[in-house]
Amino acid sequence: MFYYFFSGYPNVMMGIGALCAFVLTAFGLNKFKDRLPADEGRDFAVDGKLSRGKPRGGGLIFILCFAIATVLFAPPQMEYLIYTGLIVAEMLTGFLDDASSVPWGRYKKGILDLIVALIIAYTYVHYNGCDIIIGFLDTTVTLNRWVLYALAAFMVFVSINVTNCADGVDGLSGTLVLVTILSFIAIDIYNNPVFSGGYGNLGRFTFPSLFFVSSILAYLWFNAPPSSLLMGDAGSRAMGVFIAVIALKSKLPLLYFVFAIMLILDGGLGLVKIMIIKVFKRNPLSRIRTPLHDHVRKNITNTWSNEQVDMRFAIIQGIASTVYVFLFLR
Repeated sequence: MFYYFFSGYPNVMMGIGALCAFVLTAFGLNKFKDRLPADEGRDFAVDGKLSRGKPRGGGLIFILCFAIATVLFAPPQMEYLIYTGLIVAEMLTGFLDDASSVPWGRYKKGILDLIVALIIAYTYVHYNGCDIIIGFLDTTVTLNRWVLYALAAFMVFVSINVTNCADGVDGLSGTLVLVTILSFIAIDIYNNPVFSGGYGNLGRFTFPSLFFVSSILAYLWFNAPPSSLLMGDAGSRAMGVFIAVIALKSKLPLLYFVFAIMLILDGGLGLVKIMIIKVFKRNPLSRIRTPLHDHVRKNITNTWSNEQVDMRFAIIQGIASTVYVFLFLR
């Protein structure tokens, strides 16, 4: 909205929007967190009972604040509005599940996730075409439209669920998503100095990306160990949508498996274990507790504290992103 009137000062609008997203989120979380549903704790998670009674569903607030900042300060493009609406929709499904007295079944959530993933895949291809970049080969390839539909929808669906499963330690999923988004922004700026007036593969999607970063930073102020607030499925599922979208918009979708490797390992290992057990009726990963953040807090000799899990997982992710940039970036 405001961008339309001040389009001659895009970087100023980017900075104001990012600040607005942070301030709105911080104010909203501080003002309304006590009105959120209380967490009931998780009996089978490591230290799961410690979260009992804490406000859960903070994702409702920080995703809405991100959406407000995007509508007010990002370039008024229909593509961005569609993505923002779908992120909000995914947040609402997570919040309704959080607030429900009877948790939603996996099939119900899976169908809703699939619908969101398919709409995002169609929207992306419609506005961006079928070219993707294979980064480590420095090669652009044009995929068949239906192949890209399937791959994009699959990535969104996977991202929603692994990010959701990685949410279980104060500050962890928010920090990892932060590193992932900043990695995509950094590699784009490295090739195209956005703050000098140019726009790379992300184009002006850099605006909502920075607004999302600001909202997560404000949320982490309250979620840093020991937390006073939990994001719940409302936040984790919406974050999964966003990092899949930024991977697509970068035209480097395969980088999702590098820049989000710790989210994939932490949240995805348990999903792989369940699939192996159901298909092959055996469990070769029986010695690994899932999610992985529970394994390092419980099943290793020198167990990690919550703060060590946050810092060490973030460091590993940062190293993976940095190694890619300096080894493969042309």
